[in-house]
Amino acid sequence: MKAVRVHKYDSAPTVDDVPEPTVSGAFDVLVEIGAAGLCRTDLHVVEGQWAEKTGVTLPYIIGHENAGWVRQVGSAVTNVAPGDTVILHPLVTCGLCRACRSGDDVHCENSEFPGMTRDGGMAEYLLTNARAVVKLDPSLQPAEVAALADAGLTAYHAVRKAIPLLYPGSHVVAIGAGGLGHIGVQCLKALTPAEITVVDRLESALSLAKDLGAHHTVQANGDPVSTVQEITDGKGAHVVIDFVGEKGAQQQGVAMLRRAGSYFSVGYGDEITIPTIDIISQEINVIGNLVGSYNDLEELMTLTAQGKVSLHTTTYPLDAVNDAIHDLEAGRLQGRGILVPGKS
Repeated sequence: MKAVRVHKYDSAPTVDDVPEPTVSGAFDVLVEIGAAGLCRTDLHVVEGQWAEKTGVTLPYIIGHENAGWVRQVGSAVTNVAPGDTVILHPLVTCGLCRACRSGDDVHCENSEFPGMTRDGGMAEYLLTNARAVVKLDPSLQPAEVAALADAGLTAYHAVRKAIPLLYPGSHVVAIGAGGLGHIGVQCLKALTPAEITVVDRLESALSLAKDLGAHHTVQANGDPVSTVQEITDGKGAHVVIDFVGEKGAQQQGVAMLRRAGSYFSVGYGDEITIPTIDIISQEINVIGNLVGSYNDLEELMTLTAQGKVSLHTTTYPLDAVNDAIHDLEAGRLQGRGILVPGKS
Protein backbone atom coordinates (compact mmCIF):
# COMPACT_ATOMS: atom_id res chain seq x y z
CA MET A 1 0.00 0.00 0.00
CA LYS A 2 0.99 3.66 -0.37
CA ALA A 3 1.98 5.42 2.86
CA VAL A 4 3.53 8.74 3.95
CA ARG A 5 6.63 8.03 6.03
CA VAL A 6 9.19 10.09 7.92
CA HIS A 7 12.69 8.76 7.31
CA LYS A 8 14.69 11.60 8.86
CA TYR A 9 13.59 14.43 11.14
CA ASP A 10 13.47 17.93 9.66
CA SER A 11 13.31 16.42 6.16
CA ALA A 12 10.34 16.06 3.83
CA PRO A 13 8.38 12.80 4.27
CA THR A 14 8.11 10.45 1.30
CA VAL A 15 5.33 8.32 -0.15
CA ASP A 16 6.48 4.70 0.00
CA ASP A 17 5.15 1.26 -0.89
CA VAL A 18 4.82 -0.74 2.35
CA PRO A 19 3.02 -3.96 3.37
CA GLU A 20 -0.62 -3.67 4.40
CA PRO A 21 -1.31 -4.18 8.13
CA THR A 22 -3.18 -7.37 9.04
CA VAL A 23 -5.71 -8.32 11.71
CA SER A 24 -4.24 -10.63 14.33
CA GLY A 25 -5.88 -9.69 17.65
CA ALA A 26 -9.44 -10.37 18.77
CA PHE A 27 -10.25 -6.65 19.06
CA ASP A 28 -8.35 -5.47 15.96
CA VAL A 29 -10.10 -3.39 13.32
CA LEU A 30 -8.59 -2.86 9.87
CA VAL A 31 -9.78 0.40 8.28
CA GLU A 32 -9.42 1.47 4.67
CA ILE A 33 -8.55 5.14 4.98
CA GLY A 34 -10.91 7.43 3.11
CA ALA A 35 -9.31 10.64 4.37
CA ALA A 36 -6.48 11.72 6.67
CA GLY A 37 -6.24 15.22 8.09
CA LEU A 38 -3.02 17.21 8.06
CA CYS A 39 -2.39 18.74 11.46
CA ARG A 40 0.23 21.24 12.64
CA THR A 41 1.32 18.50 15.02
CA ASP A 42 2.32 16.51 11.92
CA LEU A 43 4.68 19.36 11.09
CA HIS A 44 6.09 19.23 14.62
CA VAL A 45 6.53 15.45 14.25
CA VAL A 46 8.45 15.92 11.00
CA GLU A 47 10.58 18.59 12.68
CA GLY A 48 11.47 16.11 15.42
CA GLN A 49 9.80 17.98 18.29
CA TRP A 50 8.09 14.79 19.48
CA ALA A 51 11.08 12.46 19.01
CA GLU A 52 12.05 12.23 22.68
CA LYS A 53 8.48 11.96 23.97
CA THR A 54 7.39 9.22 21.56
CA GLY A 55 10.62 7.25 21.20
CA VAL A 56 9.38 6.02 17.83
CA THR A 57 11.79 4.26 15.47
CA LEU A 58 12.17 5.74 11.98
CA PRO A 59 10.90 5.31 9.37
CA TYR A 60 7.25 5.33 10.29
CA ILE A 61 3.88 6.43 8.91
CA ILE A 62 2.43 9.71 10.18
CA GLY A 63 -1.22 10.83 10.35
CA HIS A 64 -3.53 10.83 13.38
CA GLU A 65 -6.77 12.33 11.99
CA ASN A 66 -8.36 9.43 10.20
CA ALA A 67 -11.70 8.24 8.84
CA GLY A 68 -12.68 5.51 6.41
CA TRP A 69 -14.41 2.15 6.06
CA VAL A 70 -14.05 -1.00 8.12
CA ARG A 71 -12.62 -3.81 5.99
CA GLN A 72 -11.86 -6.56 8.53
CA VAL A 73 -12.42 -7.13 12.25
CA GLY A 74 -11.11 -9.45 14.93
CA SER A 75 -13.18 -12.28 16.39
CA ALA A 76 -14.34 -10.29 19.46
CA VAL A 77 -15.40 -7.07 17.70
CA THR A 78 -19.15 -6.43 17.90
CA ASN A 79 -19.54 -2.64 17.65
CA VAL A 80 -18.64 -2.35 13.95
CA ALA A 81 -18.65 -4.63 10.92
CA PRO A 82 -16.98 -4.66 7.50
CA GLY A 83 -18.47 -1.92 5.34
CA ASP A 84 -19.23 0.50 8.18
CA THR A 85 -18.07 4.10 7.77
CA VAL A 86 -16.09 5.20 10.80
CA ILE A 87 -13.99 7.97 12.28
CA LEU A 88 -11.10 6.92 14.49
CA HIS A 89 -10.33 8.22 17.93
CA PRO A 90 -6.62 9.09 17.73
CA LEU A 91 -5.70 6.84 20.69
CA VAL A 92 -5.77 3.06 20.82
CA THR A 93 -6.66 2.43 24.48
CA CYS A 94 -6.80 -0.58 26.81
CA GLY A 95 -10.17 -0.14 28.54
CA LEU A 96 -8.78 -1.65 31.75
CA CYS A 97 -6.81 1.09 33.52
CA ARG A 98 -8.37 3.58 35.96
CA ALA A 99 -8.44 6.41 33.38
CA CYS A 100 -10.27 4.26 30.83
CA ARG A 101 -12.73 2.96 33.40
CA SER A 102 -13.57 6.52 34.43
CA GLY A 103 -14.16 7.63 30.85
CA ASP A 104 -10.94 9.64 30.72
CA ASP A 105 -9.40 7.37 28.10
CA VAL A 106 -7.26 10.18 26.66
CA HIS A 107 -5.03 9.48 29.69
CA CYS A 108 -5.02 5.70 29.26
CA GLU A 109 -1.95 4.24 30.96
CA ASN A 110 -1.37 1.78 28.11
CA SER A 111 -2.39 3.81 25.07
CA GLU A 112 -0.77 3.90 21.67
CA PHE A 113 -1.07 6.86 19.33
CA PRO A 114 -1.08 5.93 15.62
CA GLY A 115 0.85 8.57 13.73
CA MET A 116 2.82 9.47 16.85
CA THR A 117 4.01 6.34 18.66
CA ARG A 118 3.33 3.83 15.89
CA ASP A 119 2.32 3.78 12.22
CA GLY A 120 -0.53 6.18 11.47
CA GLY A 121 -3.19 6.79 8.88
CA MET A 122 -1.62 8.74 6.00
CA ALA A 123 -1.85 5.49 4.11
CA GLU A 124 -4.33 3.29 2.34
CA TYR A 125 -5.00 1.18 5.45
CA LEU A 126 -4.66 1.55 9.23
CA LEU A 127 -4.88 -1.05 11.97
CA THR A 128 -6.63 0.11 15.15
CA ASN A 129 -8.88 -1.50 17.77
CA ALA A 130 -12.58 -1.68 18.56
CA ARG A 131 -12.33 0.99 21.28
CA ALA A 132 -11.13 3.59 18.76
CA VAL A 133 -13.82 3.35 16.08
CA VAL A 134 -16.90 5.57 16.07
CA LYS A 135 -19.56 4.53 13.56
CA LEU A 136 -20.68 7.50 11.49
CA ASP A 137 -24.16 8.66 10.63
CA PRO A 138 -24.93 7.64 7.02
CA SER A 139 -25.05 11.33 6.05
CA LEU A 140 -21.34 11.79 6.83
CA GLN A 141 -18.39 10.88 4.61
CA PRO A 142 -14.72 10.41 5.65
CA ALA A 143 -13.36 13.48 3.82
CA GLU A 144 -15.97 15.67 5.54
CA VAL A 145 -15.01 14.65 9.07
CA ALA A 146 -11.49 13.18 9.19
CA ALA A 147 -9.84 16.23 10.79
CA LEU A 148 -12.49 16.23 13.51
CA ALA A 149 -10.71 13.15 14.90
CA ASP A 150 -8.04 15.38 16.44
CA ALA A 151 -8.46 19.06 15.59
CA GLY A 152 -12.20 18.94 16.11
CA LEU A 153 -11.94 16.66 19.11
CA THR A 154 -9.34 18.87 20.80
CA ALA A 155 -11.41 22.00 20.20
CA TYR A 156 -14.57 20.30 21.44
CA HIS A 157 -12.80 18.95 24.53
CA ALA A 158 -11.62 22.44 25.51
CA VAL A 159 -15.09 23.94 24.99
CA ARG A 160 -16.70 21.07 26.92
CA LYS A 161 -14.42 21.77 29.89
CA ALA A 162 -15.20 25.50 29.73
CA ILE A 163 -19.00 25.07 29.71
CA PRO A 164 -19.46 25.50 33.52
CA LEU A 165 -17.65 28.86 33.27
CA LEU A 166 -19.68 30.21 30.35
CA TYR A 167 -23.06 31.18 31.74
CA PRO A 168 -25.46 33.72 30.15
CA GLY A 169 -23.77 37.12 30.16
CA SER A 170 -20.24 35.71 30.16
CA HIS A 171 -17.60 36.42 27.52
CA VAL A 172 -15.21 34.03 25.79
CA VAL A 173 -12.30 34.87 23.49
CA ALA A 174 -11.05 32.36 20.90
CA ILE A 175 -7.53 33.12 19.68
CA GLY A 176 -7.12 31.73 16.19
CA ALA A 177 -9.86 30.80 13.73
CA GLY A 178 -7.83 28.40 11.61
CA GLY A 179 -7.89 24.61 11.52
CA LEU A 180 -8.78 24.21 15.21
CA GLY A 181 -10.27 27.59 15.96
CA HIS A 182 -13.01 27.56 13.33
CA ILE A 183 -14.26 24.31 14.86
CA GLY A 184 -14.00 25.73 18.37
CA VAL A 185 -16.13 28.74 17.42
CA GLN A 186 -18.88 26.42 16.17
CA CYS A 187 -18.72 24.34 19.36
CA LEU A 188 -18.94 27.49 21.49
CA LYS A 189 -21.95 28.65 19.50
CA ALA A 190 -23.66 25.27 19.76
CA LEU A 191 -22.99 24.55 23.44
CA THR A 192 -22.78 27.86 25.32
CA PRO A 193 -24.75 31.12 25.69
CA ALA A 194 -21.54 33.16 25.97
CA GLU A 195 -20.66 36.21 23.91
CA ILE A 196 -17.90 35.14 21.52
CA THR A 197 -14.93 37.23 20.35
CA VAL A 198 -12.46 35.81 17.86
CA VAL A 199 -8.90 37.09 17.42
CA ASP A 200 -6.89 36.25 14.30
CA ARG A 201 -4.32 37.95 12.09
CA LEU A 202 -6.06 37.01 8.80
CA GLU A 203 -9.11 38.89 7.55
CA SER A 204 -10.31 35.74 5.78
CA ALA A 205 -10.27 33.81 9.08
CA LEU A 206 -12.13 36.60 10.86
CA SER A 207 -14.73 36.71 8.11
CA LEU A 208 -15.23 32.96 8.43
CA ALA A 209 -15.53 33.28 12.23
CA LYS A 210 -18.22 35.92 11.80
CA ASP A 211 -20.12 33.64 9.43
CA LEU A 212 -19.86 30.83 11.99
CA GLY A 213 -21.45 32.89 14.75
CA ALA A 214 -18.76 35.02 16.42
CA HIS A 215 -20.23 38.21 17.89
CA HIS A 216 -17.00 40.21 17.60
CA THR A 217 -13.79 39.83 15.58
CA VAL A 218 -10.44 41.41 16.39
CA GLN A 219 -7.42 41.88 14.15
CA ALA A 220 -4.40 40.33 15.92
CA ASN A 221 -1.90 42.52 14.10
CA GLY A 222 -3.00 45.60 16.05
CA ASP A 223 -3.48 45.75 19.82
CA PRO A 224 -5.90 42.87 20.44
CA VAL A 225 -5.62 43.05 24.23
CA SER A 226 -6.86 46.65 24.34
CA THR A 227 -9.62 45.86 21.86
CA VAL A 228 -10.84 42.91 23.93
CA GLN A 229 -10.78 45.09 27.04
CA GLU A 230 -12.96 47.64 25.22
CA ILE A 231 -15.40 44.96 24.07
CA THR A 232 -15.70 43.64 27.64
CA ASP A 233 -16.15 47.10 29.22
CA GLY A 234 -12.64 47.03 30.65
CA LYS A 235 -13.17 43.82 32.62
CA GLY A 236 -11.66 41.20 30.32
CA ALA A 237 -12.94 37.79 29.30
CA HIS A 238 -14.18 35.07 31.63
CA VAL A 239 -12.50 32.47 29.40
CA VAL A 240 -9.80 32.63 26.73
CA ILE A 241 -9.29 29.55 24.55
CA ASP A 242 -5.96 29.85 22.75
CA PHE A 243 -5.79 27.76 19.57
CA VAL A 244 -2.41 29.28 18.61
CA GLY A 245 -0.15 29.02 21.66
CA GLU A 246 2.92 30.67 20.16
CA LYS A 247 4.37 33.90 18.75
CA GLY A 248 3.01 35.97 21.63
CA ALA A 249 -0.58 34.78 21.42
CA GLN A 250 -0.25 33.00 24.75
CA GLN A 251 0.88 36.13 26.61
CA GLN A 252 -1.86 38.19 24.98
CA GLY A 253 -4.40 35.54 25.93
CA VAL A 254 -3.53 35.72 29.61
CA ALA A 255 -3.65 39.54 29.45
CA MET A 256 -7.20 39.36 28.05
CA LEU A 257 -8.55 37.64 31.18
CA ARG A 258 -10.60 39.28 33.90
CA ARG A 259 -10.03 38.49 37.57
CA ALA A 260 -10.55 34.77 38.25
CA GLY A 261 -10.53 34.17 34.50
CA SER A 262 -9.45 30.90 32.88
CA TYR A 263 -6.93 30.51 30.06
CA PHE A 264 -7.28 27.26 28.09
CA SER A 265 -4.09 26.29 26.28
CA VAL A 266 -4.83 24.29 23.12
CA GLY A 267 -2.26 25.35 20.51
CA TYR A 268 1.37 24.96 21.50
CA GLY A 269 4.92 25.74 20.48
CA ASP A 270 5.96 28.46 22.93
CA GLU A 271 6.01 29.18 26.67
CA ILE A 272 3.61 30.94 29.05
CA THR A 273 5.23 33.28 31.55
CA ILE A 274 3.01 34.51 34.39
CA PRO A 275 4.34 36.02 37.62
CA THR A 276 3.09 33.89 40.50
CA ILE A 277 1.86 37.00 42.30
CA ASP A 278 -0.50 37.64 39.37
CA ILE A 279 -1.80 34.07 39.48
CA ILE A 280 -2.49 34.43 43.20
CA SER A 281 -3.78 37.98 43.34
CA GLN A 282 -6.05 37.60 40.32
CA GLU A 283 -6.80 33.89 40.73
CA ILE A 284 -5.91 33.14 37.13
CA ASN A 285 -6.44 29.55 36.00
CA VAL A 286 -4.27 27.95 33.30
CA ILE A 287 -5.77 24.77 31.86
CA GLY A 288 -4.11 22.37 29.43
CA ASN A 289 -6.03 20.39 26.83
CA LEU A 290 -4.97 17.12 25.21
CA VAL A 291 -7.22 15.74 22.47
CA GLY A 292 -10.47 14.44 24.05
CA SER A 293 -12.23 11.27 25.11
CA TYR A 294 -14.10 8.72 23.03
CA ASN A 295 -17.34 10.11 24.42
CA ASP A 296 -16.27 13.61 23.35
CA LEU A 297 -15.78 12.32 19.80
CA GLU A 298 -19.19 10.62 19.77
CA GLU A 299 -20.82 13.87 20.95
CA LEU A 300 -18.94 15.88 18.32
CA MET A 301 -20.11 13.49 15.59
CA THR A 302 -23.69 14.03 16.77
CA LEU A 303 -23.29 17.80 16.45
CA THR A 304 -21.78 17.29 13.00
CA ALA A 305 -24.64 15.07 11.84
CA GLN A 306 -27.03 17.76 13.13
CA GLY A 307 -25.29 20.32 10.94
CA LYS A 308 -24.02 22.39 13.89
CA VAL A 309 -20.34 21.73 13.17
CA SER A 310 -18.70 21.49 9.77
CA LEU A 311 -15.15 21.49 8.46
CA HIS A 312 -13.70 23.90 5.94
CA THR A 313 -11.22 21.82 3.97
CA THR A 314 -8.87 21.59 1.01
CA THR A 315 -8.24 18.07 -0.32
CA TYR A 316 -5.00 16.69 -1.75
CA PRO A 317 -4.02 13.29 -3.13
CA LEU A 318 -1.74 11.27 -0.85
CA ASP A 319 1.17 11.81 -3.26
CA ALA A 320 0.85 15.59 -2.77
CA VAL A 321 1.50 15.46 0.98
CA ASN A 322 4.44 17.86 0.74
CA ASP A 323 2.36 20.36 -1.23
CA ALA A 324 -0.18 20.25 1.59
CA ILE A 325 2.58 20.70 4.18
CA HIS A 326 3.97 23.71 2.33
CA ASP A 327 0.52 25.28 2.08
CA LEU A 328 -0.02 24.80 5.82
CA GLU A 329 3.40 26.23 6.68
CA ALA A 330 2.81 29.25 4.43
CA GLY A 331 -0.62 30.02 5.87
CA ARG A 332 -2.39 29.33 2.57
CA LEU A 333 -4.83 26.82 4.06
CA GLN A 334 -8.16 28.05 5.35
CA GLY A 335 -9.54 25.33 7.60
CA ARG A 336 -7.92 21.91 7.27
CA GLY A 337 -5.88 20.08 4.67
CA ILE A 338 -7.19 16.58 3.92
CA LEU A 339 -5.20 13.81 2.21
CA VAL A 340 -7.36 11.39 0.22
CA PRO A 341 -5.78 8.07 -0.82
CA GLY A 342 -6.72 7.24 -4.40
CA LYS A 343 -7.44 10.88 -5.27
CA SER A 344 -5.57 12.07 -8.35
